[in-house]
Amino acid sequence: MLLTISTTRYPASDLSYLLHKHPAKIQEVEITAGKAHIFYTESTEKKCTAALLLDIDPIGLVRKNRGPSGNDFALKQYVNDRPYVASSFMSAAISKAFGTAMNGRCKDKPELVDMAFPFEVKIAVLPVRGGETLLRHLFEPLGYTVSVESMC
Repeated sequence: MLLTISTTRYPASDLSYLLHKHPAKIQEVEITAGKAHIFYTESTEKKCTAALLLDIDPIGLVRKNRGPSGNDFALKQYVNDRPYVASSFMSAAISKAFGTAMNGRCKDKPELVDMAFPFEVKIAVLPVRGGETLLRHLFEPLGYTVSVESMC
């Protein structure tokens, strides 16, 4: 699962202050389902993109939860889409990786918190019951532009 957050507000590198993550370092946070890696794919004055890559451990999930009992298709519990689809695991990773930013604090540049930033946020795969219509009803009234690319 991959989440990217980009901005083009000058200087775009201020995004690193808002997220409390240094653009020259790859950082890691543990969550119960695996690890989240935070890194920057681009960090210039014109554009800055932070990425959160979630690495789910499907075997660890099965072993922690003990999986289904019985012997019907013994590998069934290991074969699923959980490592590839944004879910509550991504929500937990975002909360843990960007918790300070979500609280609206910026120790080094506190003035940034009250400034408007043009953000582009992408989530690689997101299942949505209700489809594109629901996404638009949720986010467009808030001023967001929604772009959907169907995988089906």
